[in-house]
This record gives sequence, structure tokens and C-alpha cells, in this order.
Amino acid sequence: MRQARNYQAGLAAEASVLRWYLAAGYHLLAQRYRGTQGEIDLILQRGDEVIFVEVKKSRSFDAAALRLGPAQIARIMQTAGEFLGTQPRGQLTPTRFDVALVNSIGDVSILENVLTA
Repeated sequence: MRQARNYQAGLAAEASVLRWYLAAGYHLLAQRYRGTQGEIDLILQRGDEVIFVEVKKSRSFDAAALRLGPAQIARIMQTAGEFLGTQPRGQLTPTRFDVALVNSIGDVSILENVLTA
């Protein structure tokens, strides 16, 4: 039961973050994109730039941020590379890696360009 509740909370957090990006003028390219190495929660575009977003939800922003470790970051980078292989400019596509934090009351904090290869 707890696993199902956490899954639903994660989906709700992802939906909140997506609404934030769409309201800010971004366009959704993929949601829960699955590559051979892992999954990326949201892939968006604004202008020529592709933005990869990892969504983390917890009781506080700090607790949410702590849920992202080095192994997961590596999988996100590898999966992003796979996605870029489907784009016209491939690896030359301008990219950004954001982390979106959601706290227990549904507030969203976007940390832009915080993940690097």
C-alpha cells in the first residue's frame, strides 16, 4: 500500500513540475522517457535547448535533494545521451539538466542546470 501511495505522490509531483514548465513557455518532448540505462522524468524544449528534468519529492526540499545520488546522475546522463541520438543535432544539441524538488505541501523548487557530466 505504501509503495502505491509513494508512486501516486511521485506522479502528482511530476505533474506539478510539468505544469510549472509549461506555464513558463517550455514544450514537452517526453515524459518518463525510458532508455536502456534508465529513465528521465521530463524532457522539455525551449528554443533550441533540450532540458532534462529529474523530479524528486520528499517532506522538504533538502530531503528531496538528498534522494539524488551519483549512480542515478550517471544513469540520467547516459539516458540523456540516448535521447539526444534521436535529435537532429544529436550530441551537439544545447542541453541543460535541471532538478525539480517538490515538498510535502506541493511547493516546487527548480534548480536549473545543476547536473553536469
